[in-house]
Amino acid sequence: MDIMTIIGLVTLTLTILYVLSAANILHMLLNPLALIVVYGGTFSATLLAYPWSVLKEIGPSLRVLFFPSKNTDKDRQDLIDFLTSLAEKAKRDGIESLQSDVATIQNRFLAHGIQMVVDGLEQEVIKENMEREIFYTRQNHQKVSGTFRTMATVAPIFGLLGTLMGVVEMLRNMSDPAHMGAAMANAVTATFYGIFSSNIFIPIATKLTSQNELEIITREMVAEGILSIHQGDIPIIVRKKLNAFVLAHVREKGADRKA
Repeated sequence: MDIMTIIGLVTLTLTILYVLSAANILHMLLNPLALIVVYGGTFSATLLAYPWSVLKEIGPSLRVLFFPSKNTDKDRQDLIDFLTSLAEKAKRDGIESLQSDVATIQNRFLAHGIQMVVDGLEQEVIKENMEREIFYTRQNHQKVSGTFRTMATVAPIFGLLGTLMGVVEMLRNMSDPAHMGAAMANAVTATFYGIFSSNIFIPIATKLTSQNELEIITREMVAEGILSIHQGDIPIIVRKKLNAFVLAHVREKGADRKA
């Protein structure tokens, strides 16, 4: 479980609740009409922007926020050790001996790559197949994180729409001060929902993007190891290639951050 996500959500919730309670406006937070305008509008706009094939991935993606994939430095080092052991086995017992390992590998991408090597496919075919799968994975991840950025963009706009509707209602009842106050409260609540939602959706999109980048790096490293095993590199060469691959990506990411 990602403890930082839990801490962030709890801290955010407690901060908002404390401020609303201190201002004695917590009881005004629940507004059904504002909820319908902001979240109904945001959901509808997202349906218009993305197909079902992308929207159905939102649930699993949210699960990744709390239970991220194993893409840490230690996990990648363990993967390098495993790929090196496969290279050693292939050198000692032949490529066909890796067939017994395929069923035990939980990483589907790795298992698929090893199976192609065992099946005797050509190097270029294996490379193109894995690159294509990495490309589609990256595209799908970008679309999923893009849905949250879209929701972060439209939620404040629908909040503004709810505010305008409240202002119109207030102007229509200027002769009734009590009704004017209620209408204004509804208008302000809609704005609150929109801004609050946007400040939730943006961090979610950012974290998903970060997790997705780590997954892509891991997959690219796996592809590098599989191709190295296929061309018959000795274990120490496989390890050096993979370590150099990881270090190159770390330097590249560091340079991007500085830029």
